[in-house]
Amino acid sequence: MPVSRPVDIGEPPLRLLREVLERARSHGFLGPGQIDVHLANASAFLRALPESGDGSGAPALQVLDLGSGGGLPGLVIATKRADLELLLVDSSERRTTFLAESIGVLDFERRVRVRRGRAEELGRTPELRGGFDVVTVRSFGPPAVTAECAAGFLRGIGSMVLVSEPPGAPDDRWPASGLALLGLRSERVVLDGGGSVRCLVVDEVLDERFPRRVGVPARRPLF
Repeated sequence: MPVSRPVDIGEPPLRLLREVLERARSHGFLGPGQIDVHLANASAFLRALPESGDGSGAPALQVLDLGSGGGLPGLVIATKRADLELLLVDSSERRTTFLAESIGVLDFERRVRVRRGRAEELGRTPELRGGFDVVTVRSFGPPAVTAECAAGFLRGIGSMVLVSEPPGAPDDRWPASGLALLGLRSERVVLDGGGSVRCLVVDEVLDERFPRRVGVPARRPLF
């Protein structure tokens, strides 16, 4: 599958994005470190994202950012990829309120939405289950929890989960037998800007059993 190339953006939108991320940090939604470092780390997601259509009028690529928190990588993706439509998902009312306000500040209302809720529940709702081409995940949970909570949102064969990982993380964190239970396989790792993103691709239709009830993926991980 072809991958995208991050595009340069002008100083005004980048300045606004930095201001939003600074506010996220002041609220405790973003970890320490320079904002430019966070932006650079998010570039691995941008490099891993597939192209959105072929210019023939096909629908925009649908992306869900799971556990959006302070807006990474969701708001960075929205800033640099105007060809995508995004849904930012988080279980916290404070964080989703912040994200909704930030979307207004960045003037993204037409192509970025926010939804509050637990992934295990939202991934079973008719309007969201199987509705997305890509799920992006940063600092959400252990591999088994991340894979199971993301899988319910994926559209079907060829759609993917993009997960941030520590550089050099071993492949055995994502065992093939465990991923196969969710119809997934680990395809490749993308490195860029100091960030590392693992690409999990859908090979088979997800079993209706998954995701399991709230809290079960963490208490009884599949692998």
